[in-house]
This record gives sequence, structure tokens and C-alpha cells, in this order.
Amino acid sequence: MAEIKDPENTILMELKDGTVVIELLPDVAPKHAERMKELARAGAYDNVCFHRVIDGFMAQTGDVENGDMEDGFNLRRAGTGGSDLPDLPAEFSKLPHSRGTLGAARSQNPNSANSQFFINFKDNDFLNGQYTVYGRVIDGMAHVDAIARGEPPANPDRMISVKVAADA
Repeated sequence: MAEIKDPENTILMELKDGTVVIELLPDVAPKHAERMKELARAGAYDNVCFHRVIDGFMAQTGDVENGDMEDGFNLRRAGTGGSDLPDLPAEFSKLPHSRGTLGAARSQNPNSANSQFFINFKDNDFLNGQYTVYGRVIDGMAHVDAIARGEPPANPDRMISVKVAADA
């Protein structure tokens, strides 16, 4: 596993194939980094599915309202919800949407990010300056690459657990 330099700003995401280690970037996007830690500590991301996974593009998850996979109805709605916390303002930066970076999913409104995020499978420069980058995978990208594809996938993968490394 990669060396964890800052456990308070490192996320451990357990997937079916193993652990994905994510370095949050609080110096670049402090509100988004803080939100992910808050939701992880509340257990809100546990068992949430990857509801939109596009080959050669990205894997999206984090709909804590509808993505828990408890029933098919919620899965059909996955991607339409967030958390009960207020939406976040955009924290755009010069960081590119390169392979392994985390981007904040949002609606057409740039200030509508809440709990959903995506992990880029490849460099997606066309997203630069339009979506907040607030983390990057530092270990376990092969596990991300193995996530089932689809919108939604027929049998979606899920985040088994999401923890802040300082708490693990």
C-alpha cells in the first residue's frame, strides 16, 4: 500500500477487489475535502453503489440518498440525490482531471456539488476548470478499473466502506 503522509486527509475506500487509497487535497478544495471526510465519518458512503460507470471516462458514486442498493427503485433513482447537507460552492483550480483524480459531480449549476463524486479512468482534460478536483487515487487504481460498467450497471459495484485513514 502507498505511504500515507497525512492520515487526516486520506480516504480508505474498500471495494470488492481491495482498498483504494485516496489523498484528499484540502489546500486546493477545502470544502469538498471536508465534506468527504464528514460523510465518510458518518458512514454515509458505506454500501453506496457506482451508478454511472462509463468505460474510458469515469466511475461515479456517492448518491447517499438513493445509492444504497437496498432495492431496485433506489437504484433507478441513483444519481439524482445527495446528502441532507447544503450544496457546496465550486472550488475550481488549475489541477487537471487526470487519471485517478476525484471530481465533484454536480448538476448544471456549478455550485450544486454535494456528496457525489467521480474517479477519472483516464485524463479528461475537457473537464478542466468546470468540475472541482479534490483528491487523487494514490494506491489501488486497478480496483477502480475493475468496477462494473453501465448507466446504471446491471449488477453495480459498491463502496463497501469508506473511512478516513486517521480513524481506521
